[in-house]
Amino acid sequence: MSERANVIKEEIEHQDNRFLAVYVEAKNSIMIMLSEKEDKLGTLAVAIPKPRDVLGSVSSSVLLGDKNVISARMFAEYTAAKKGKIALVSVYLQHISESQAQEIFMYLIDKVLKTDSNKEPIAT
Repeated sequence: MSERANVIKEEIEHQDNRFLAVYVEAKNSIMIMLSEKEDKLGTLAVAIPKPRDVLGSVSSSVLLGDKNVISARMFAEYTAAKKGKIALVSVYLQHISESQAQEIFMYLIDKVLKTDSNKEPIAT
């Protein structure tokens, strides 16, 4: 029997705002939803890592939205490079600016990636 996707939810309170991360990791890909206040789909970017034997950086593209393009692409590229898998990252913001949220969302991403790497493999 094959292993199911790993799901991790994290949140942080910052200056009376709630910031949320939903992380889903499958065998070949990762999806992260980053949101302010409630879980919602926002600007969606995809990043594809280069094969290990090929020089160059991760390639990325925005699939949906235009409000938080810089953050969505940056976080997708970061995640793809760090995990070596296709990464889809969604960024949804209501009240604060993209630049204000970047540090908070980076903290959440690092937290879910660390949580994922600390999980023990399931014995089958």
